[in-house]
Formats: sequence, structure tokens, C-alpha cells
Amino acid sequence: MSQTVAIATLGCKTNQFESAAIEEQLRQAGYTIVPFEEGADLVVVNTCTVTARTDAQSRNLIRRARRLNLHARIIVTGCYAQVEPEEIRRIPGVAMVIGNDEKKDLLRYLA
Repeated sequence: MSQTVAIATLGCKTNQFESAAIEEQLRQAGYTIVPFEEGADLVVVNTCTVTARTDAQSRNLIRRARRLNLHARIIVTGCYAQVEPEEIRRIPGVAMVIGNDEKKDLLRYLA
């Protein structure tokens, strides 16, 4: 049985596009994509940091991922991850923080 992955995305069309690309990479690597609310082995949270409000939304989404997926490996990427990686690392349950420049190589980090 393949590992399951859920992807949650905040922010702009660029984030939406990049999350779709990540989803396709993971699917081609044999992962099964599931809805965020369903629970998954791996959760990718693609964040935004345009305003203080979106920073808070990003933190809340990361915490929600943890509540919905207690045993999941949570990977955080996106603009907020780029700007505040240490803050994100302090959130319980976060396994990895990947900056924007590295998100295209997400599969390499999962190996």
C-alpha cells in the first residue's frame, strides 16, 4: 500500500500552481493523494506571508494539520516558511521546513 499525502495551500495563484506541481510529483512517485481532512501519512502545508493575518492563518493551518493527522510527517513550505523557518520549527508536529527555493525538490527531502 502506498503512503498517503494531503496538501493544504494558502495564498496566491503561484502557491496554487506550485501545490498542484508538488501533488503531481508525489503522485508520480507512488504516493496516494487524499483530502486534507481525511488524514494522511504525509501532509504538505504551502504557506503565505502577505500580512500578519496570513501568517496567523498559516500557523493555524499547520496546527490543524497536526490535529487531523496526529502521526503524519508535516512538511511546511511556501513564503511563510521562507521568512520564518525557526518560528515554524517550534510548532509541535512540524517535521521539516522547506523554503521556496527548495520546494521543487521536495521529493529529494523525502528520500
